[in-house]
Amino acid sequence: NLAVGCQKLYGSNNKWKKRYGYHKRSLSETAMYRVKQLLGGRLSLRNYNAQVGETYAMIKALNKLTGLGMPETMVIT
Repeated sequence: NLAVGCQKLYGSNNKWKKRYGYHKRSLSETAMYRVKQLLGGRLSLRNYNAQVGETYAMIKALNKLTGLGMPETMVIT
């Protein structure tokens, strides 16, 4: 396993994670987990076009919820 080899060689998996884009994959897995936990995780409509619209609505709702929880930053001089 490449990750184990990097762990033994360098003492950490940081180089392996950067090389294979592990952080981006982890972020996408976290986003999908949040969608499934907050919004049910399954599509209720049977028509493909309706499922696409339902997915867009779920993502829009998730973005709205995320935006409400983000702090507002200000420059302090």
